[in-house]
Order: sequence, then C-alpha cells, then structure tokens
Amino acid sequence: MQQQSNRFFFNVDWVTILIYMALCIIGCVSIYATVYDPAKPMDFSFATIYGKQLYFVIAALVVGFSILLFDAKFFSVFAPIIYGVTMILLLVVLGVGRNVGGNQAWIPIGSFRLQPSEFAKFGTALLLARYISTFNVKLNSFKPIMICAAIIVLPMGLIMLQPDAGSTLVFLSFMFPLYREGLPGYLLIIFWGMVLLFILNLFLSPVLLIGCILALGGLFIYYNRKRQQKIISIGIITLIAIGYLFVAKFLFYNVVQPHQRARIELILGLKTDNKGVGYNVIQSKIAIGAGQFKGRGYLEGTQTKFGYVPAKSTDFIFSTIGEEWGFIGCFVVIGLYVFLLLRIINIAERQRSAFSRVYGYCVACIIFFHVFINIGMAIGIMPVIGIPLPFISYGGSSLWSFTILLFIFLKLDSNRMGFI
Repeated sequence: MQQQSNRFFFNVDWVTILIYMALCIIGCVSIYATVYDPAKPMDFSFATIYGKQLYFVIAALVVGFSILLFDAKFFSVFAPIIYGVTMILLLVVLGVGRNVGGNQAWIPIGSFRLQPSEFAKFGTALLLARYISTFNVKLNSFKPIMICAAIIVLPMGLIMLQPDAGSTLVFLSFMFPLYREGLPGYLLIIFWGMVLLFILNLFLSPVLLIGCILALGGLFIYYNRKRQQKIISIGIITLIAIGYLFVAKFLFYNVVQPHQRARIELILGLKTDNKGVGYNVIQSKIAIGAGQFKGRGYLEGTQTKFGYVPAKSTDFIFSTIGEEWGFIGCFVVIGLYVFLLLRIINIAERQRSAFSRVYGYCVACIIFFHVFINIGMAIGIMPVIGIPLPFISYGGSSLWSFTILLFIFLKLDSNRMGFI
C-alpha cells in the first residue's frame, strides 16, 4: 500500500489537472494575442513575454508533477519550515528587493524577478492547516483564534511594508477556511460590519456617523435596560466602533498609497477620473464590451493589441479574452474557474485528514479571491489592486505559486486513504 501511495499517478485527480492545463493554455494564447505583430506572425522567441510564459508553464508542470512524487506527510511535517522560509523571503525583499510600480516586492535573480508574497500564500495555508489539525483546536475560544490570526497577520504585515495592498488583502480569504473549522459566525459579521463602517466613513461626515452609532447604541441599551451585562457590552462596542472610525480614516489617508486610495474612491463613486486612475478600467470595459457575444476573433482585438488597455497581459488580461472571444470566451473561462473551485471544495470534503481538508479550503478561497477581484477589476466593480488572474496572467512567480498551491493539495488527496 505504501508503495502504491508513493506513485505520483496513483489516485491523482486528473480532471483537476486537465482544468489547470486548460487555464494555462488559455493564458499562453491570450498573452500572445496582447503582443501579436502581423508583420512577424511566426517570430517566436523566449525573450518575448509569450515565450517566457511558455517557459514558465513548462517549468510549472515540472514542479507540479515533481510535487506528486513527494510523500504526502512531507508537507505536514515541514509546514513550519516552509512557512519560515517564505517569511524570511518577505524580510529579504524589504532589503534587496527591486521597486516596480511603487512596490518593493520583487527579488532580482538574473533576468527573473521572484515575488515572495506569492509563495507566502501556500506557506501560510500549510502552517494554518498544520496548527488546526495537529492540536485539534476548537475555534470558539480566544487563544486558538489569536494563534491563527498571528499566522495570517505576520505575512500581511510584512507584505504591507513593501507596500503591496493587493497581495495583503488576499490573506483575508483565510477567514473562510477558519469559519468552516468552527470560527464563530459573529466574527465574520463583525468583519463585514467594519467594512461597511469604513465605506460609510468615506461618504458621511464623522459627526453624522458618530451620531448614528450613538443612536443605535442608545436604542439597544434602551431595549436591554434590565440587563446590566448587555448594557456594558453594548457601550464598549459603541466606543470601539467610534474609535475604529478615526483609525480607519487615518490609515486610509496616511498609510494607503495615493494611487490605491484614488482607485477605491473611483469605484465608490467619490470621484470621476477618465484620464487618470480610471483610464485603465474604462479601456478594459470598452474592450470587453467590444467583444459582444462571439468576440472580434483571435488576434483581432484592437483595444488590447494597440495598447489602449494598460497591463493587458497581467492585471487586465481578462479584457483581452473578452474582446477577442466575447461573451462565449468569458463564459468558458469563468465556467472553468467555477468548476475548478467546486471540485476543490468537493475534494476537500472527502478528506479523512483535517490537515488536508483545511488546506483544501485555503486553496479554494485563495483562488476564488484572486478570480473574483481580478475579473471585478476588469469590469469595473472592484478597486484596481493589482492581483493576477490565476494560471492565466503573465508572470512566473504567480504561475508557480498557484501551481505549487494546487498540486500540494492534489498530492494530499491522492494519498487520503493513508494520511490521517
């Protein structure tokens, strides 16, 4: 049995691998379309971005299938070390990293640039799964919640120092695997309440918003005036909410980068800027709209090919797909992601090991967050925070980190009958 479990092809979910490969192929052909030159249609070179992406895909496949050769228990045993290495890389990038677009997030290695924040995602997922499974923790008490929070907040803090707000926000997706493992629902309500307060804080004057909070607090106290303990709790929550308003506004106007702040204000309708930060989104929406139902045809996109859409091979590659393949192409791509996510969740639920289950939910939530935000950016319903579309956007670090993230889970699943 042990010999069988070590065979990389034994019990591997090949449907998931086929979806993964389909997305990688879509990425390669879409990246080629963004730089296609009719004068040199067959001029292939590994020096071009589509040549580099093909190299990245080949290397990713080698890394992915190599992971399937490992013993499944390796990832549980060495989770703290893997997490520690990724945290060291996040520290190293602060000292020797290359600044690109205002973010010191890349370590130059020859002609290649390594982005440690991408690899920190699977490192964090592994340690989180290891802690929950090893100690059989119950996420309804203070100590385990704080330990899980520390595991997540440490990479968030280091990434924010770069500063890379987009990659930092991805780590919020780890809340949902914790909820699956017993995190009280009221904590999620508090989180989304804080998000709502943050948005209202930008629209309403502080005096009006504080007045509304005090009025709600007073109303709750009135209806619970015979319960002293509840009155104290409501009073404390009201004061914390008021304090949060001042802290949130200070961070938004003094810590968040100006271009990121402008993008958030643009999405919320607080300002209009058709030539500045809003230009990317406007051009992306024009490109997707131009594709209509069937698209303009492969290599026939004008918005993307002629450079009207910035970051057309990375953050806004979905606009290339929308323009050339239309609604049908967008439907196929989104359908592949939905199928992949549902399959990962289904696989996670059949695991006998808590480690594998928690890790599987982490994989699903990270991929979902990236897909939702990236496509949301392209169609103008989410702030432009600069995160890639998994397996499709150009970039070695992104592709390799998502490949490692996914194939570790496939290895854990292939040995689920022998890994408890």
